[in-house]
Amino acid sequence: MGAVLANIILILILLGLVGGAVLYLYKQKKKGVHCVGCPYAGGCAKAGNCSCKKQ
Repeated sequence: MGAVLANIILILILLGLVGGAVLYLYKQKKKGVHCVGCPYAGGCAKAGNCSCKKQ
């Protein structure tokens, strides 16, 4: 019984983390940020040319 409860709690925590990440990405895209996580995200061009992409 204890192992099942631990698995359920772990699954709920993981779902919360993934849900929070998805919600964060959704909110950022709704604000118009093209490069989420980039320090220059507000200044990136509309075409999506972010200066912090790996070359």
